[in-house]
Amino acid sequence: MSFNTFGKIFRFTTWGESHGPAIGCVIDGVPPNISINEREIQLDMDRRRPGQSKFTTQRKEADKVIILSGVFEGKTTGTPISILINNEDKRSRDYESIKEKFRPGHADYTYFKKYGIRDYRGGGRQSARETASRVAAGAVAKIILKDLLGKKFKIIGAVTQLGLMSCDLGNWDDKEIRKNPFFCPDKKSVKLWEKYLNSVRKSGSSCGAIIELRASGIPVGLGAPIYSKLDTDIAAAMMSINAVKGVNIGAGMSAAFLSGEENSDEIRKTSGKTKFKTNNAGGILGGISSGQDINVSFSVKPTSSILNKRETIDKKGANTTISVRGRHDPCVGIRAVPIGEAMLSCVLLDHFLMHRAQCGN
Repeated sequence: MSFNTFGKIFRFTTWGESHGPAIGCVIDGVPPNISINEREIQLDMDRRRPGQSKFTTQRKEADKVIILSGVFEGKTTGTPISILINNEDKRSRDYESIKEKFRPGHADYTYFKKYGIRDYRGGGRQSARETASRVAAGAVAKIILKDLLGKKFKIIGAVTQLGLMSCDLGNWDDKEIRKNPFFCPDKKSVKLWEKYLNSVRKSGSSCGAIIELRASGIPVGLGAPIYSKLDTDIAAAMMSINAVKGVNIGAGMSAAFLSGEENSDEIRKTSGKTKFKTNNAGGILGGISSGQDINVSFSVKPTSSILNKRETIDKKGANTTISVRGRHDPCVGIRAVPIGEAMLSCVLLDHFLMHRAQCGN
């Protein structure tokens, strides 16, 4: 299998399978002399970690990161950082009953047709378990960005829609996101979401979600206007996350419904500072960051592994039915929040380093 590496200057390669002994990543292009430790990385790992509530998979993984290289006496050395994450709660027997069948909505069928082999134990390499390694790489990127950009830099993500249930973005509260199991920014929606997802879970089904990411403190000039647009690479990063089916930058698809006057982000000079009246562009103009907040949203499809019986075929091509048991998220979009933050951090750092390489400081 090729294409396990993401990025240009700041690059990471993930490895491992869902039910193998461990997973991990190797991160290259890290600037030297950046203070970093496992505890800081663990903060983001804990936000993605499974089994923290009844609304996520009950697989119990500590997701404890172990730095094997690239850090000496608390600082990066400029050499590759290798991170190990042990798999501690594997239950491969849960998949024995479906090892000859393809799960609808999963990559089982296409993976088998492409490679001629299938690791049925939780999906193997195609499992969302791989995203733990991305979060580790993203945590490193976030730490470096804070060092390079200062206190103004911040990335925050939230679930803004859970299945049929939306929230009031006017009530967005960064602090509230950390207080509930849904990463919901609107306190008034939490109880409604809890009731809704409980009903989805008890019915043996699942639901999708929309996640919004907001990055502030981003300098002007990141990105290139043709083949390495900042929004191009952000969209690719989000689409690489398991179960993501659509990405918006700023107004995104909704821009098609706006007039030219409504969509244009008018610019003024106020007290010696450049100000934009709106941000329909999501902080990116012509593929280059404008200095505004970068706003990204992406949609996550409903979890494909559900209890309710579905029609499918087996490896011999015979028609059959399948009901997927085991430990699965009723909404995989919930834990996609820290994954989205991680991927956005990696893209922003990569583009910052490319900008500095071409244009200097």
